[in-house]
Amino acid sequence: MPSLPKGKREPLVVVVLGPTASGKTALALALALRFGGEIVNCDSVAMHREFEIGTAKPTRAERAEIPHHLLDWVDPLAEVTAGEYARQAREVVREIAGRGRLPIVSGGTGLYLRALLEGLFVGPLRSEELRERLRRRVEERGTNYLHRILRRLDSAAAERIHANDVAKVIRAIEVCLATRRPMTELWQQGREPLTGFRILRFGLNPEREDLYARINARAEKMFAEGLIAETETLLAKYGAAARPLSSLGYKQALQFLRGEVDREAALRAAQQAHRNYAKRQMTWFRREPEVHWLAGFGSDAAIKAAAIAAVEIDSQDQASEPHPSR
Repeated sequence: MPSLPKGKREPLVVVVLGPTASGKTALALALALRFGGEIVNCDSVAMHREFEIGTAKPTRAERAEIPHHLLDWVDPLAEVTAGEYARQAREVVREIAGRGRLPIVSGGTGLYLRALLEGLFVGPLRSEELRERLRRRVEERGTNYLHRILRRLDSAAAERIHANDVAKVIRAIEVCLATRRPMTELWQQGREPLTGFRILRFGLNPEREDLYARINARAEKMFAEGLIAETETLLAKYGAAARPLSSLGYKQALQFLRGEVDREAALRAAQQAHRNYAKRQMTWFRREPEVHWLAGFGSDAAIKAAAIAAVEIDSQDQASEPHPSR
């Protein structure tokens, strides 16, 4: 299998980012095959075991062909914070690079990717009393009420965190109240970025209409392949406390199972939710530094060729640079 040139001062880490359904898995697999790579999952829902159809995980054949890490490693009832993910992912990245392989981080969970590459600030301890009060406010007045509180405390954080992501909204309010400072201000302090590697980021940016068409088709395929049945099985086994059941697709399947909507309405709601999520992902990823944006899907032959060429050029440039001791 082809490998990267030897003699570089720092090993390479490739990152494949982009919105849902943009073909991140296809591009990551192509790079792994070309350069002897191993893929590190950066999708917060795909980390959980037994959630298959609604997560669009790599197929069993793809996982057999290329080693995948941090996929199916979390219990359905467990929760993994961005900080815990970063600790685990850094260990995995170092272990892969230590064996002379290419770590390829692929996924669409922006906060987890930022935690891995740039680190997170050390926030205040959690206050269960405050959290419970805020949860009651959500039950009484809805998610938008809580989001308005966050907007008053930290407008920048409110722009980044969706009102329906109650757990993150609560944590942001908690940090603001405990420190008496905006959380986004603290984000810039005390972070420990990933060191000892050079990072090459690829961002997938297909035309919006094409992306939305693919999102709609993928959601329809999930429903056709048994998303509702899978959701029913997981609900019976773990109950509504299983965190991934609140994620896109599963949430709409649950609404159908509860009789709140019919199947067609559940599908349309899932499609719309995924389109909205893709838009938020792009807003987040455009803030990432030094991204090589590729105008197409990761499954496109031209996009794969462009990414492969960029890795080869980067590796050649590094190999040709004189060593400091020379």
